[in-house]
Amino acid sequence: MRWLLSCLSGFMLVAAWPDFPFTWLIFVAWIPLLFLAVEPTRKITWFGQVFLTMLIWNTGTTWWIWNSTDVGSIAAIIANSLLMCLPWLGYRNFMRQYGTRAGYSALVFFWMTFELIHLNWQISWPWLHLGNVFCMHPSWVRWYEITGIGGGTFLVLIINICLFDVFRAWLQKQPILSKRPALYTLIVLVCFLISYNRYRELSPTPSTTSPGNVVVVQPNIDPYQKFSITTLGEQINGLVTLTEQQIDSNTRLVVWPETAMSAGDWQHNTEANTYYQPIFALLDRHPKVALLSGIELFVNYGKEKTSPTARIDANGNNYDVMNAAMLAQFNQPLQFYYKSKLVPGVETMPTYLRFLAPVFEQFGGTSGGYGKSTNPVVLQNSDCPYKSAPIICYESIYGEYTGGYVKQGANILTIITNDGWWRNTPGHRQHLQLARLRAIETGKWVVRSANTGISAIIDPQGNIIQNLPWAKAGALKYAVPITDHVTVYAKAGDWIYYLMSFMAVLALSWHYWQWLKKRWARR
Repeated sequence: MRWLLSCLSGFMLVAAWPDFPFTWLIFVAWIPLLFLAVEPTRKITWFGQVFLTMLIWNTGTTWWIWNSTDVGSIAAIIANSLLMCLPWLGYRNFMRQYGTRAGYSALVFFWMTFELIHLNWQISWPWLHLGNVFCMHPSWVRWYEITGIGGGTFLVLIINICLFDVFRAWLQKQPILSKRPALYTLIVLVCFLISYNRYRELSPTPSTTSPGNVVVVQPNIDPYQKFSITTLGEQINGLVTLTEQQIDSNTRLVVWPETAMSAGDWQHNTEANTYYQPIFALLDRHPKVALLSGIELFVNYGKEKTSPTARIDANGNNYDVMNAAMLAQFNQPLQFYYKSKLVPGVETMPTYLRFLAPVFEQFGGTSGGYGKSTNPVVLQNSDCPYKSAPIICYESIYGEYTGGYVKQGANILTIITNDGWWRNTPGHRQHLQLARLRAIETGKWVVRSANTGISAIIDPQGNIIQNLPWAKAGALKYAVPITDHVTVYAKAGDWIYYLMSFMAVLALSWHYWQWLKKRWARR
């Protein structure tokens, strides 16, 4: 029976996750696991029960990684499931030593600290952060413009804890409403959030202007054939043709997907590259149009090694391979941004896991480590009114990082991605839905160009205005407004995560102090 409860928690988490329609299950998904925590079981048994829940959740929601790597997907799912057990071990320990309420607080503090760490360390994988669960329902979470997804995680944890506490009191025939301050706090919090959502729905839209239109191209190229040099010319010509079918005299920005330009040449040779000549001819014919495109290129550092990922060519020069974005326009210098948030095990290998490189190699994409930028870089030309945040693929799941572009002046989020590595599975649909949260958090329009789909235009409320379906070549055109409005979250970042992590440090310090006092008392 106990193991069935563990499975029940795992299956409810899976059913609550996009793209299943049972999002509401997230508010009760942890309750079976909370019941197991109060049972008198050995620590190793408790760990096994938590791990089973996390393994079901990870497998049921991210199994699609298997389409690009078998061994790598197993390693990633098991590793993430193990990491997710740590906050629950801390919760059980605090509950057993200091009581139920201390345990509840510890669970919130430790889980949110885990999510914050998972946003920032070398094996970052925030795909399953609890606040992401509402991405299919942007009207529920307009308050993310204040808290980001951290506020959603906090709400999910508090509701599960309060409902569990009430249900347990009912089973034990205790007064349900007495001496439960967390319950009253939750009621006030939920009422505030509902009211805020309604206020945002009725409040006037910040002043916007539409300086022209944006064209988003979806070429639908098989990613497993994309880097074949024999088809590169055809790919470029196809992108140019799709673009010219849509652009008009009002077009100011064209967006192509990740690695649309995949000749793999030196950055300084981009304009001279033979394969890219149709692109620059297109810009010559339309001088008012700026092109933002994904590009794979090499950056030469000369004899001095200035990057930890630098390789050495036959002449002894150091260079990096870059998954980059490029902004090009007639009679303007080329601008580049190098993808900063690299996919662990695919585009980068943590220094302390280099010995596992053969296991993690290829989730899809290129083998070996990429170089990267260290900060967001806004791409803009004086002749283009759109100041683009060049968000490359995996980077679009990082709220605070995306907000960094807005603080630097970006007035549009341009997401370029290639989700075809996982075929027609929930992976690319989940990735699209997560982009809706970035729109809410920053208050900016999102234009999303995906190689095989789903490309989309998303408004600042997270509504999908236009989209191109999976596996269809085509282009979208929309008069995308721009606004100078900057949200609280874009300014403050993941403040709620930092606050909860500070509380976790205080809780652990207090726990260590109690341990020291007991040790001194024994002496």
